[in-house]
Amino acid sequence: MSYLNWKKLGVIAGLSLSLTIAGCGQGNSNDESTANVSEEMEYTITGIEPGAGQTETNEKAIAEYESLAGWEQKTSSSAAMLTALGEAMEKEEPIVVAAWSPHYMFAKFDIKYLEDPQGVFGEEEHIATLVREGLKDDMPGAYTILDRFHWELPVLEEALLKAQEMDFDFEKVAQEWVDENQEIVEEWTEGVDSVDGTPIDLVLTPWDAESFSTNVAKIVLEQKGFNVSLTPVDPSVMFEAVATGDSDATLSPWMPATHGALYEEYEGQFEDLGPNLEGAKIGLAVPSYMDIESIEDLEPAE
Repeated sequence: MSYLNWKKLGVIAGLSLSLTIAGCGQGNSNDESTANVSEEMEYTITGIEPGAGQTETNEKAIAEYESLAGWEQKTSSSAAMLTALGEAMEKEEPIVVAAWSPHYMFAKFDIKYLEDPQGVFGEEEHIATLVREGLKDDMPGAYTILDRFHWELPVLEEALLKAQEMDFDFEKVAQEWVDENQEIVEEWTEGVDSVDGTPIDLVLTPWDAESFSTNVAKIVLEQKGFNVSLTPVDPSVMFEAVATGDSDATLSPWMPATHGALYEEYEGQFEDLGPNLEGAKIGLAVPSYMDIESIEDLEPAE
């Protein structure tokens, strides 16, 4: 039975009960609602890849929340999770999925994070811009542009949705975004003198948001005459490259938790220009039509 039909039946049952027990059915109806929704989902979180960091955090949540006692996490892939989410929403059925921001799922689907009272998923993070020591003196124009470079989360997620619709051709999507948002680009480049082919290397993690964002930075820098190269690497190499000066900058580190240990390892060997995006987070999400707000609103498996 779909969640929508279940809700209709729940309303009818509640009205019938109120005829015989006036004023006494409201709290029990809510308890029954969350229990039945949890049962309908078969006490299952729809997760992503088995080896993903968030998969491990989801397992920690299952272990720590009484409301998730007896639950299981179904792992497969990010693509499979998104397919399951889309299918459930077409039928207005309940589903709990692994979610993270920035991601196009929040631009494509009307979904919401469940509150995490125990803080298993951590606080909101930001994506930082780090540059090598001496960049301000060597390339003041590039330094200024990177220092001004900043995203609003909904803007970035709309761009990621477009990237998904264009088979993740980040170079093409970034170029279209720059062409359509020259007023923002002009804010980033105001007063910056053009150069003649000065080389600059940007190192990045090969994740969707970071790939799009860094491609936009590449195009903006190229408009001012820089010869930009992009180098995708693992996070540990990313920090080392900027700290040693092998690369000039990165727009990819998630702080303070995700890459916090690497940041501390190389702290003092680079300059932190602050967030280029705020509001990054991970957690569990549900469709907005589900009448629950917190992980604690779910019910344990019997």
